[in-house]
Amino acid sequence: VDDLGPVDVSTTFPIHRPAPAFTQLDTKLSIFETGIKVVDLLAPYRRGGKIGLFGGAGVGKTVLIMELINNIAKAHGGVSVFGGVGERTREGNDLYMEMKESKVINEQKISESKVALVYGQMNEPPGARMRVGLTALTMAEYFRDINKQDVLLFIDNIFRFVQAGSEVSALLGRMPSAVGYQPTLSTE
Repeated sequence: VDDLGPVDVSTTFPIHRPAPAFTQLDTKLSIFETGIKVVDLLAPYRRGGKIGLFGGAGVGKTVLIMELINNIAKAHGGVSVFGGVGERTREGNDLYMEMKESKVINEQKISESKVALVYGQMNEPPGARMRVGLTALTMAEYFRDINKQDVLLFIDNIFRFVQAGSEVSALLGRMPSAVGYQPTLSTE
C-alpha cells in the first residue's frame, strides 16, 4: 500500500503474552481529554479505560476515530495504533491517505509517525484476521511499556475479531458454546 519497502525490525515481541499483574496497573482515575468538546462533556473517556463506539453505517464512527488519532498525535504527543480486523480495502486505504494528508504519518521519516496501521482484510483467512487484533495490541503495549508513550488503541471491528476466532475454532473442530461462540473466547 505505502510502497516504502520492507519494515526494518530489530526487536520482536510475541502476540501471545501474559497480561500485566493487577498490581502493575495504574488505579488512579483521570480523564483523557480528547479535544472534542461534546465527547469530553457528555461521554468523557477514562485514561486507561475501554470505550466502545457503536452505530450504524454512515453515522460518523470513522470520522470520530480519525479526529481522535489526529488529536492524540498533535495535542498530546502520543501515538495511536489502529487494527482493522476484516476491513474493506477501500476503508483501509482511505484511512491511510487521510493520515498521510494530516501529517500524522510522515513518509520522509517514518519513525516520527504518530500512528501505526495494521490490517487483515475481509478476503484474508480467519487466522490472519484474528491475529490483527492481537498484533495491534502488542504494538500498543510496546509503545506503552518500552517507549513510555500515551497510546490510543483502536480495534475496528471487534465483532469481526470474534467472528474470525469462531471460524478458526470451527476449522480446528472445537465445539461452539450454546450461543455459537468459540470455547476459547474468554482467553482471547
